[in-house]
Amino acid sequence: MSDYFGKTTPKLGFGLMRLPKLEDGSIDVEQTKSMVDKFMAAGLTYFDTAYVYPGSEEAAREALVERYPRGSYTLATKLCAWMGCSDEKSAKQEFYTSLQRTGAGYFDYYLLHALQKDNYTIYDRYHIWDFVAELKEKGLVKHYGFSFHADPELLDQILTAHPEVDFVQLQLNYADWENPSVTSRANYEMARRHGKSVVVMEPIKGGMLANPPESVASILREANPAASLASWAVRYVASLDGIITVLSGMSTVAQMEDNISYMGDFKPLTSDEQATIAKAQKALAAIDSVPCTACHYCTPGCPMGIPIPEIFTALNRMFIYGDFAVAKDKYERETHGKGKASDCIRCMQCESACPQQIECTKWLEKAVELFEG
Repeated sequence: MSDYFGKTTPKLGFGLMRLPKLEDGSIDVEQTKSMVDKFMAAGLTYFDTAYVYPGSEEAAREALVERYPRGSYTLATKLCAWMGCSDEKSAKQEFYTSLQRTGAGYFDYYLLHALQKDNYTIYDRYHIWDFVAELKEKGLVKHYGFSFHADPELLDQILTAHPEVDFVQLQLNYADWENPSVTSRANYEMARRHGKSVVVMEPIKGGMLANPPESVASILREANPAASLASWAVRYVASLDGIITVLSGMSTVAQMEDNISYMGDFKPLTSDEQATIAKAQKALAAIDSVPCTACHYCTPGCPMGIPIPEIFTALNRMFIYGDFAVAKDKYERETHGKGKASDCIRCMQCESACPQQIECTKWLEKAVELFEG
């Protein structure tokens, strides 16, 4: 448990970005209800959604808000001023739409979504900082902050300009701790230097650390054969100082049950376990891979309809597991009837949207070479 803003918060949060899907692509609300029930029964209460997560806020209403007393859970959502907004009015309208979709009445945590170098000035231009401060004064938002995907220099600049924010949401995991394109450690240290508490996102790096390369998995299994591979990643960041909660984007009941098994009664990593993680980090650093978390921020604006994250998953299947046949089959299935990597016109919108600062066009060229050459 962590005690922030006068309220005790369990160290595991339910990220509602990767909810289970039905065959038609819509969210499986009944399975989501089952997951919410297990989560709440374990004494876990923090739920995280966003305006731009398709169907997620509505699913939160059906699975959570309409079924549990409002004071029994904590709900966070986000305003994204740089995706799908045309002006200040449409950006501010997102808050009221989120309120209507969720039926929550108010939000415990409200975030400006995915600030990075190419978009952070939009929040100033649209006067969003003042807007959320007013929402807090009215009681429609209890605490506000922002999620962040850039370097510590920009984080320092934003926190210096806006010391009033209550918290920061950062991508922290043992794979990205020293990653120069994500700078997890440096961003975490900068947030703490400004006295800000932290909500952790992507602790399992889009699921990759739940099924890491064998060179990494063998290190973790040898240290504790009974522990799931995902548990190492979640407990690693939950053990840091100043963490409000760690978000895990769970897609199945099994994932929920596994997370509850070690986070329902959280215990920080021991010194021996920290040493095991250090070995795993060294093994992981030796492997070349695309640092994609499959957030799909890159795909809505792609003029060629290229399924970029799915192509990167195919590439990583080749890079991490050396399985060319499976990787090529996945590439062909994912691009069937859609844009191929070779259709890229280098408009670069994907790179400007990418929270991981990935050189998307470079990796798409690699996909052409491997899978179309």
